[in-house]
Formats: sequence, structure tokens, C-alpha cells
Amino acid sequence: MTDAAKAGTALKLGTRRSKLAMAQSGHVAEWVRELTGRDVELVEITTYGDVSKEQLAQIGGTGVFVTALRDALLRGEVDFAVHSLKDLPTAQPEDLALAAVPVREDPRDVLVARDGLTFAQLPDGARVGTGSPRRMAQLNAYARSHGLRIETVPIRGNIDTRVGYVRNGELDAVVLAAAGLRRIGRVEEVSEFLDTDIVLPAPGQGALAIECAASNADLAAVLAELDDPHTRFAVTAERALLAALEAGCSAPVGALADLLVDGQIVNEMRLRGVVGSIDGSELVQLSTTGPVPTSHHAAEALGRELASEMLAKGAAGLMGERAL
Repeated sequence: MTDAAKAGTALKLGTRRSKLAMAQSGHVAEWVRELTGRDVELVEITTYGDVSKEQLAQIGGTGVFVTALRDALLRGEVDFAVHSLKDLPTAQPEDLALAAVPVREDPRDVLVARDGLTFAQLPDGARVGTGSPRRMAQLNAYARSHGLRIETVPIRGNIDTRVGYVRNGELDAVVLAAAGLRRIGRVEEVSEFLDTDIVLPAPGQGALAIECAASNADLAAVLAELDDPHTRFAVTAERALLAALEAGCSAPVGALADLLVDGQIVNEMRLRGVVGSIDGSELVQLSTTGPVPTSHHAAEALGRELASEMLAKGAAGLMGERAL
């Protein structure tokens, strides 16, 4: 196909069907239209994670939301795909290029509670819904250390379903990702943004991943213009920690890399990691700092370094747990 013919054809963007996925992909589609001058058509794809009713921890979590999208890429049914980066397995397939990791949205978790209550204001024995063993472990640990009594309840479903459990009185609160609520314009429903000192997010949370076939070098080069180096190095460090712990994205592992700023000068990157038992009785929580990475290798090294320290403190024994 000639360049002129290509310019007249729409690029096909593979996306999950959920409201959040469509919103995320819509943002990326607009960016790509502005970059290329070409139309971008959203192609909705249903993944195993979308149709399974099982808890993510039971179906393995890793890759359940991305495999169908990747298969469509490799079959040439779509030109590129948008994922929530935290859903990606840590090993990148050779035939697919992670072309861009755009600027990260707010990585924090948030509480959506009845009557706008904060976590500390929840009633004794409050039922708090989340499908994440990572969130359960840290919320239970925080509650234990502050003399609060909560019951974490495993839930699945999209944002509407989860918030609905609070609205209908079935649960006192649910915990969600801030990024999702921001992207669909519902941040006013947040009762409390949970400080990262209380709950560390999932590795890569708040970041998007834009993938295309590795063989499509021209498209990969265009998409690379959407890449944010600071975000990419941060999530690379977080995911390297996850990989070194040999844990999947449904394991009770939290990680966050952020830049330490002295005045106007960014001088170091801090990486924090946590692994915990679901009931919060045991946590291994450590951090390390180092020069701001300037390469993929340096970012990975930061993650592996912290993972080895966490394993030395007993992290491996806490990762076999799964939410019931």
C-alpha cells in the first residue's frame, strides 16, 4: 500500500469493551489522530477476564485482560491496542512492541464509601469490597495497626457494579483506582484518596500501554512520540520488582516508583514495594532510592535490587496466598 493510500485508511485500535477501557482508548485515539492526521477506529474485543465470573486471583490474573487483544494484533485484525499497563504480564513477547507508555494518571487507590466517609470513619466491622489481594492485605494491615475492625469482601465487576454495592447498602465502601474514576469523569464520587503510605498501588497502576506488532516499525515509531520517559522508567522498575518476586498481577504485591524533587531539580527515584498476607497480619514493606534511571536496564536493576531485599525479609512466603 502506498503512503497516500495509507493516509486515507483508518487505523484500527483494539480495546476492551468496558466503559473505562473505551474511555482510555478514546483518549489515545485522539492523540494518534492528532499525530498522524489519520482516522482511528475503535475495535471492541472481549477478553477472558471480561466474561469470567471468577475472582481474578482464582483465574490467575496474569494476561486475562490482554491475551485476546494481543491475538487480534498478531492476526492483523487491529493495528495497535491499548491496555491498562498493570494488566500486562511482565514478560514482553518478542513479536509485539510496547511502543508507548504515555504520561501516567494518578496511581493512587481511592475509597468510595457510604455517606462520604473516610477509611478512619468507617463503622466497626465495616464491609469493604475489593477484588485485589494487594488491597486486602494493606487495608487489613492498616486497620489492625490503628485499632479498626473491617471485613474485606472479594468483588468483581466494572466501576458501576462496584460502586453499586455501596449505593444499595450491600457494602460500606469499595476501593478502586483513582485513574479509572478520573478517566471516566467520576472523581467527585471519591470519599478519600488513599495515601500511598497506607496503600501502595499495583505495579504500573494509572499508566497505559500502547502495543503494536514489532514488525510494524513505521507505526511503532509514530506511537513512540506518545511515550513519557519518566513514566516508562518508573513502571519498568515496578514491573521488574514484580517479575523478580515471580508474582503475577493478582498477587498481593504493591509497588510505586516516584521522582524525588529537591527544589526544581529531580535528583533521585524512590521505589517502594510491599507484599502482605491477605489478613494483614504480615507485611514486608521496603524502599530503595537511586539515581533517576536513564535506561531500561537501570530501571530494571532498581526493581530487582528491591525485590532481592524483600525476598531476604520473607516476601516469598506471603505470595502464595489467594483471595477466596
